[in-house]
Amino acid sequence: MSEANSDNWLYEITPKRKLIDLNFREIWRYRDLLILFVKRNIVTVYKQTILGPLWYFIQPMFTAITFTLVFNNIANIPTGNVPPFLFNLAGITAWNYFSQCFTGTSDTFRANAGIFGKVYFPRVIMPLSNVITNLFKFGIQIGVLIIVYLYVIWSGKEISPNSNLLLFPVYVLMMALLGLGLGMIISAFTTKYRDLNVLVGFATSLLVYFSAVPYPLSEVSEKMPDWDWVVKYNPLTQIIEGFRYMILDTGIFTWSGFFYTLVISIVLFLFGLIIFNRTEKNFIDTV
Repeated sequence: MSEANSDNWLYEITPKRKLIDLNFREIWRYRDLLILFVKRNIVTVYKQTILGPLWYFIQPMFTAITFTLVFNNIANIPTGNVPPFLFNLAGITAWNYFSQCFTGTSDTFRANAGIFGKVYFPRVIMPLSNVITNLFKFGIQIGVLIIVYLYVIWSGKEISPNSNLLLFPVYVLMMALLGLGLGMIISAFTTKYRDLNVLVGFATSLLVYFSAVPYPLSEVSEKMPDWDWVVKYNPLTQIIEGFRYMILDTGIFTWSGFFYTLVISIVLFLFGLIIFNRTEKNFIDTV
């Protein structure tokens, strides 16, 4: 084929790809497919359920109630001037977005092997559609948080956000990048090792307690100073603390912790993208 004719191709599928390959132009061409997957994810999850979308509200509310009863009423963990329920709901809202992005992305290859084996499209659209779908859920849960927030203010509590609220989009981006990066790494390994799916569920339920979701970071530094680094250097802890700090004006925030988390999020995402791109070449033979 002449060079002139090859220039007329819209797509060129080749086994050789760049180390970090995220073709935004190609993803934009398939934007209709991306939107279709997002709609499918939103509709099918609760299509044959009794309560349907109400689960978006019920799950964070009941989890916050449980954390309040166990950690604040029984264990007597203080939350300062912030009511324990609101404190826990803020942490859970941020945590849910990361965990849903992570768990949803971690099964990409195995769950979509039938589609991947039949038709070509940018494979990264699948994890991206999961992140966008969870952004919709996150928006609903933010709405619930705002309602509870306003009720607490109406009841007489003096709480207010601070100027760090301007960093809200950056925190959402960091949660998405962490969930997407870790999810793509696990998804690549599950093509060969199926039992990693079990580990993901166990690790996610355990990680919530190492990410300062049901307690403030200051409590760890005060009661376990020799081990506080385990929680402090967890990038998810910095996200949860920063999220609560900007909307409740309580907790620990440092610019060093913020930029540390931002760098870790970007590095993990790029590393996950590299592994994801390498795996998609031959995963159909092993999945």
